[in-house]
Amino acid sequence: MNELNPTAAAILGFLDAGELSGYDLAQAAAEIIGDFWHVTRSQVYRELAQLTARGLVEPGEPAARARQPYRLTDAGRAEFSRWIATPPPPEQVRYPLLLTIAFGAWLGPDRLLEMAAVHRPDHERRLATYRSYLADGGLDHYQRATVTFGVGYEQAVLSWLDQLPGILAGAPARADG
Repeated sequence: MNELNPTAAAILGFLDAGELSGYDLAQAAAEIIGDFWHVTRSQVYRELAQLTARGLVEPGEPAARARQPYRLTDAGRAEFSRWIATPPPPEQVRYPLLLTIAFGAWLGPDRLLEMAAVHRPDHERRLATYRSYLADGGLDHYQRATVTFGVGYEQAVLSWLDQLPGILAGAPARADG
């Protein structure tokens, strides 16, 4: 049997709570895991088709606006149980600003700092959002652990953004960049 990829597993995890349409699954992914695991609507529908073909989910009765709900099968629940019990691989940081800075000699420090400044409001917003989730108190222990990571991550990024001008001070730029 094919191994579940993390996106397919997330869909099964969401469906464990009850029937959801592809649209609802994409919305749940964006709201609940979107800050650390990006899932596009097209990925959701592609995974739903594959999960249905494997007998891990099944379609329910079409709902309003022709939305097709899906539900988890017993086989899907068992497959998710196997997947969640397997330790995940090490994370891979994919931060586009870091990739740009790695080749920053093409741009020079001033342009890189302008680009970094554009990122700051988004990280400040995420930090405030995570802090509000913690303050609301409606999280279970697992959600609290996840959101606490988000707080620490955003604090680390903002601290790094604060340090960046000093780190890049005096860095040369390419003459042809």
